[in-house]
Amino acid sequence: MTSAGTHIPVLRDEAIAVFGVRRGGRYVDATFGGGGYTRAMLAEPDTRVLALDRDRTAVTAGASLVEEMRGRLTLVEARFSQLEDIARAQGFAPVDGIVFDIGVSSMQFDEAERGFSFRAEGPLDMRMGGQGRSAADIVNEADEETLADILYFYGEERAARRIARAIVHDRNIAPFETTKALAGLIERVAPNRPGDIHPATKSFQALRIAVNEELEELLNGLVGAERLLGEGGRLVVVTFHSLEDRIVKQFLAERCGRGETGSRRLPGETAPPAPSFVCQGRQPITPTSAETAANPRARSAKLRYATRTAAARHPLDARLARLSRLPDRDKGKA
Repeated sequence: MTSAGTHIPVLRDEAIAVFGVRRGGRYVDATFGGGGYTRAMLAEPDTRVLALDRDRTAVTAGASLVEEMRGRLTLVEARFSQLEDIARAQGFAPVDGIVFDIGVSSMQFDEAERGFSFRAEGPLDMRMGGQGRSAADIVNEADEETLADILYFYGEERAARRIARAIVHDRNIAPFETTKALAGLIERVAPNRPGDIHPATKSFQALRIAVNEELEELLNGLVGAERLLGEGGRLVVVTFHSLEDRIVKQFLAERCGRGETGSRRLPGETAPPAPSFVCQGRQPITPTSAETAANPRARSAKLRYATRTAAARHPLDARLARLSRLPDRDKGKA
């Protein structure tokens, strides 16, 4: 956020630079938010943008920009998994570039009534689109093992079992309805040392990911982007935590043919498909010290990008799919 309240995406200038927006191009902003990337792309004459956001509030707020652009911007309420279907229904394929800015926007964090932040009293919601199960539903209904899995695998919370056990005990007395109630329990049963991040940080991240199915949506969005991009089109993704970045990194590594060698294969061994992307430059790109000083939320951001080749799209690898969902239950959780 600037002092004037305008939302500026993390790594916006770096993303637009590697995006290579050209006059008359067609682009997709898969995470419209406050419209920062979209405005930057529309600054190039004659460009057209299809923007998506699963948050109805963001779509409503963007209506004035749609009107201002006079047909150059189409803004749709949709998830990443709907990306390809929406684009084709709009006659918006192939495209010259697709950008993803993953995670929760500053605006969503700062609205206490959305329930994303433990720093202000609000309902335990966390739904980006306002539909489906809320964080309160999961916290009050999931069994202890499932809760522990969510906290451990989606939040990398080492005290997952201890927190899950306490949640199940306390919800039998009174259900969890507010962010403060859940954050207070976590502070009590898994306190951090002075100077560490707030003890509820990882658990709130985990619940948000589970509520919004963020990792599955991300992978589906990447697969859709591969299908929509024309030859030479650019894919740009900004992530904010290791789980997201791992999916993007491994997706691009597989699509760019990294790890393959030119050595002979065994008789009958199937050759891998031709790379559907080319990965260039030193990656990931990270924020400058000036940006992290101005916006501490930027400190964990990573930008990765790749250019689409003429090769056919790849089938979805089972290993990649496993990264987007809870694995089999693990005995090693704390």
